[in-house]
Amino acid sequence: MAQAQETQTNETSAGHGATTAHTEVPHDGGHAQTMFPPFNGETFPSQLLWLAITFGAFYYMMSKMALPRIGGILEDRRDRIASDIAEAGRLKQETEVAIASYEQALAEARQKAGGIAQATRDKLAGETEAKRAAVEKDLNAKLEEAEKRISGIKEAALADVGEIANEATNALVESLLGKAPTKTETSKAVSASMS
Repeated sequence: MAQAQETQTNETSAGHGATTAHTEVPHDGGHAQTMFPPFNGETFPSQLLWLAITFGAFYYMMSKMALPRIGGILEDRRDRIASDIAEAGRLKQETEVAIASYEQALAEARQKAGGIAQATRDKLAGETEAKRAAVEKDLNAKLEEAEKRISGIKEAALADVGEIANEATNALVESLLGKAPTKTETSKAVSASMS
């Protein structure tokens, strides 16, 4: 029933050229329904007043309480970041110094190892040269001794060859002539033929 009355009232208002789209309609219990307060033109001045008071109080609270705390937090964070960056820079410098000293120590160790290797090579070359010289000296001594033995054997063999030649000559002459020559004659003839 209330809906039928609202429809009739709206039609009447529209027919009479009224500018309001909503009219009061009795509700259950006979109470009248009003417009939503923020849209009600009669409450605008009080709404604006409370808006200004609330905004001012909120602004005051923010400027005196919240913003200084936020600023302090931001300042602390900025200081912490700056100290962290400084600490990182210090650690980076220490790392670079440590790396440089490590590289220097490594270069010195390589140089020292190269020196030790060269000294060892020189020492071994010297020892090898000394051993080679000793072996050569020993071989030369043995070679001289062998040459002396060979020449002794050669002389003995040549002496034997002369004697063998004398005996062979004696035997040949005796078989050819029937008479053996003297040892002196045979020796002279063999010596003459061998020279």
